Amino acid sequence: MVFDADGLKLLAQIDDWYKMIPDVAVLTPHPGEMAVMTELSVEEIQSDRLEIVRKYAQKWGHVVVLKGAFTVVAAPSGETYTIPVVTPALARAGSGDVLAGLIVGLRAQGLGAVEAAVAGSWVHAQAGLYAAEMLGTTASVLAGDILAAVPGVIADLE
Repeated sequence: MVFDADGLKLLAQIDDWYKMIPDVAVLTPHPGEMAVMTELSVEEIQSDRLEIVRKYAQKWGHVVVLKGAFTVVAAPSGETYTIPVVTPALARAGSGDVLAGLIVGLRAQGLGAVEAAVAGSWVHAQAGLYAAEMLGTTASVLAGDILAAVPGVIADLE
């Protein structure tokens, strides 16, 4: 299972929600959604992204992908991965939907939750960069542009 956006906010309303989800799910909050889920402030989360994501991935027993500049992926085991990309091209409505879809697609192809979250996050970030390059600016990149760039990213991996 992959949870994003309002799904995360709805889960946060249930006590011990993380015990109700079977297997290892992937949660893809941005800092605001993470704040709702943890009752921490966005500032607290942003001040120590890596450790906070690690702590909650371990507590919840699920993979957490904290979106934003240098997206952080944390596994329930305590492992963390940082995607070394910062681009405003990804700061668009719908961009997170593209990321969630990539992760779901990779899970459907048999990747484990951690591997799908890391690979999906990396492909997503690269697609944002490719889209900005194709358009000549980050300012006009839309979620559809990011999605359209995904095949090019994957082709470059082959």
